[in-house]
Amino acid sequence: MNIAVLGSGTIGQSWCALFLAAGHRVVAYDPDPAAEERIIAFVEASRPALESLGYQFAGSTEQFRFSRSAIGAVEDAQFIQENAPEKTNLKHQLFSEIEPHLEPEALILSSTSGITLEELQAGLSDAGRIVIAHPFNPPHLIPLIELLGNDRTDPLVMKRVLTFYESLGKVPVELKKSVPGHIANRIQAVVWQEALHLAQEGVASLSDIDKAIANGPGIRWSIYGPNQLFSLAAGDSGLEGFIEHLGPSFQSWWSSAGHVEFDAKTMEMVRNQLPKDDQDLDAMKRYRDELLVKILRAKFAMEGHGKSN
Repeated sequence: MNIAVLGSGTIGQSWCALFLAAGHRVVAYDPDPAAEERIIAFVEASRPALESLGYQFAGSTEQFRFSRSAIGAVEDAQFIQENAPEKTNLKHQLFSEIEPHLEPEALILSSTSGITLEELQAGLSDAGRIVIAHPFNPPHLIPLIELLGNDRTDPLVMKRVLTFYESLGKVPVELKKSVPGHIANRIQAVVWQEALHLAQEGVASLSDIDKAIANGPGIRWSIYGPNQLFSLAAGDSGLEGFIEHLGPSFQSWWSSAGHVEFDAKTMEMVRNQLPKDDQDLDAMKRYRDELLVKILRAKFAMEGHGKSN
């Protein structure tokens, strides 16, 4: 299959690695000519992790090409993974440039985090050919992909998109209506706000709050979401029983949750408690990816799906 990747920042590079690992032909475009070397380096660096998950990388070098133009990237592509900067006018300019050169059945899959589908569709004459396909970073490892179409999207298009991402080993979820931030980022935002609030109130340091999340609910969330976990905690009485037992406590915690602004006070706390100069980012990323691979291999083995079978 021919896939175009438009925009090759962190997300675009990650998509290139996954598509190539899954055996597809990839043409990447970025206005920065130096992006070609960055993509190739990222793909090679990602190879061990993806191979340990069962991807073959068969002929990946021969199946990759970098284009100096967006038009040259989308020619003959069945899917276009769009990762342009989060500016509506820039995305519209890109769409107007490539749309006359798209194959009749080609679909644009936008990685956007915050722009609505309706705003994206306004930049196309054929609004039904674009779908939001929002990944979770890093896309080549994290299975989640959040998909959104609307009443201008043919159901067969959504079926094609679902099948495509499932073939990559992704776990797609389909949103039934548009909401800023989709699902996972909205939940992350609420958790992060309360984490910052607890630190501001002197309950615990940012570092200890991170430890509490990573070594408590974070581990459980990699297995089931909160609805299923709370249902399990209540035994035979299920989620309804859990609410009857602990609902009042949760209600009180919700009502006392804090509101945080990114003001001078918050930024000073962040600088003091989690200084960026104290972090070896490359080592942290390696640790993250190596542990992610181990978790994914265990999940895929238990659940009987994914590329590691």
